[in-house]
Parts: sequence; structure tokens; C-alpha cells
Amino acid sequence: MYKLLARPLLFRLTSDYAHEIAIRTAKSFSNSPWILNTIGTLYSYSDPSLKQKIWGLEFKNPIGLAAGFDKNASITPIMEKVGFGFIEIGSVTALPSTGNPKPRSFRLPKDQSLVNRMGLNNDGAQTISRRTRKLTPGVPLGINIAKTHNPGILGDDAILDYKTSFDLVKDFADYITINISCPNTSEGKTFEDPEILNKLLETLEVNKDSSLPPVLVKLSVDLDDQQLEELLAVSESHNVSGYVATNTSSRRENLTTPQRKLDAIGRGGLSGKAIAKKSTGIIEKISELTKREKTIIGVGGISSAQDAIDKIRAGADLLQIYTALVYEGPGVVKRINRELTEYMKLKGLSHVYQIRSTMSQS
Repeated sequence: MYKLLARPLLFRLTSDYAHEIAIRTAKSFSNSPWILNTIGTLYSYSDPSLKQKIWGLEFKNPIGLAAGFDKNASITPIMEKVGFGFIEIGSVTALPSTGNPKPRSFRLPKDQSLVNRMGLNNDGAQTISRRTRKLTPGVPLGINIAKTHNPGILGDDAILDYKTSFDLVKDFADYITINISCPNTSEGKTFEDPEILNKLLETLEVNKDSSLPPVLVKLSVDLDDQQLEELLAVSESHNVSGYVATNTSSRRENLTTPQRKLDAIGRGGLSGKAIAKKSTGIIEKISELTKREKTIIGVGGISSAQDAIDKIRAGADLLQIYTALVYEGPGVVKRINRELTEYMKLKGLSHVYQIRSTMSQS
């Protein structure tokens, strides 16, 4: 239904405008119990084999909503009814931001991918934390935090900027994801610089405060092996609870979209099918380097059960989607969960974590 009716209409609009319409519609639907119940009946799917308990939290299925879609916790009720097993809101920054000028998001239909340079537009940590405290979701709710989109916030001020958001959400978030890919120093470095990341995690006292929720680090898909090892070494020294792999790519690889169109679009983070293999590769390396002892949330190019299986085999415990909602519609969550269940029955598996054992099977 989505591909036949809704998508052709939405794709006639700019990506920015279509997203705004989707958010406004979802927000209005979230205020109607009848609509929420109807959507839950249409889209929810459950099976005991999909349930997991991680960090003491109950995940009814492994498919979560990636950060970037529900930036302001304004449509969380309806996203839960769409069937997600958990939801990650944000990125949330200490100060509110309108983000970059439009146009700032672009579709690459031939590649089932997106390019975005949203610029961390959000209502700010204080407003979002007040809004989120009023929610009573039936699924785990993660909060993704980043540095405020302001090049004037540098050095120690950038770390304090993170800490402001961290302190505002730590008492109610089921887990916190630290997005470390935002520029923050006059040298043009990011929190993916090991020394800066170490100072950030030290300031947040991730390894010292036992009352904190699980803290995860979100890593770029563009890291080389040495960079990844260095960042993992720092993160592991602070005993983070896990990793989100991966963020978008600044590169333009594995694309069939004409170069002239890519040049016209310009800079931005590439997501979707184009980064699927790279994302899976990063997941596999993280899993190996941490000896499969840390939780990994896999994200990047998941739009089918096979994509989900590939990432679970690589080492992911949980998964997230965003771009698939644009190309496949809300029904993609139910479809992936149903097909995962069918795959497990076919392979004689009783639980989703056992999919890792099928790595050598077809």
C-alpha cells in the first residue's frame, strides 16, 4: 500500500518537505488513542523468539528506530505502535538548533539511500527532557546526545556542552548513546579523536557512577582499522556498555547515482543500502575486538530480514532502521520481524541470538 500510493505522492515532494509532512501527521496521530490502537493492530508483530533481555531491559523484538527520525520525542507513541522493539530519540544537543539551511536532505532512489546535512536540528536538551519525562513508552527509550551545532563551542566548552545534555537525560533514559562525530575543536578534530573522547568519557564519569543507565558510543562507518582500534581501546577503558555501529558516511562509495547529481547535492551523510556492507564490516570488527562481550546495535542499510541476519551474524545484538522507512514505509518493521521468525523456524532456531550460529549456513 505504501509503495503503491503513499510513496509516489511523497516522492513528488522534496525530501525535506515530505519528512516534515510525515512528522506532522505522525504527531497528530499520536494524540488519538483510537488511531494509535488501530495502527498497533495493523503493524505490531510479536513472537517469543524475538524477545531479548539486555542491560536488564526487555526488548520485544530487535528492530529499533534509529536516531534522527524522532529528533524531539514528538512522535514516540506512534513509532512504538508501528512495532519497533525500542526507540532512540535525538540527536539531542544542550542548546536548541534550527540546523542547516534547506535543502538539507536528498533521496538517491537508484541506491535506496539518502544524503542528509540536517545540522542537528532539535528543540534542545532541556525542552526534550521535559517532554520525554511525560512519556510512558512500553519499549526501551534511548537518548542520543551530540555537541550543539555551533562552531564557537570548542575544547572544554564542547565537553561541558555534552555534559549538560548528559546530566539532563541520565535520570530517565533507558540508555544513552554518545554521538561522537561532530566537529568540536579549532583544529577541526572531532570526538573521534582518541584523546578528546577519553576526556569526554572521563568528564561524564561513565566508569565511576554506577547509577548511570547503559552508555553507548556511536561510531562512524568511515573509520579505518587503526582508528577503530584506538577508539575501542579508549571506550573499553571506561567500560562503556556497548556501541552503535554505524553513523552515516561522508564518502560517496558504492553508488549508481550519476556523479553530476551527487555533485549538485554536495556534502552530507550517506545512509541506506550504499553503506550496508561497510556498516556490517565495522560491526564484525567491533565484535572481534571486544571478544563479543559488548552489546552492539547495528544500523546502516537494513531494509530486509536478510540485511538484519547479516548484521546479527556479524555480531549485532540489536538493530536500527531509518532510511528503510522512507523507501519501504512503516510496514517494514513488521515484515522484517515476521521474516526473521520464519527464518528461525526454517533453521530450527528457538531464539534470535542463535542466528549467529548460522554464519556458515546459506
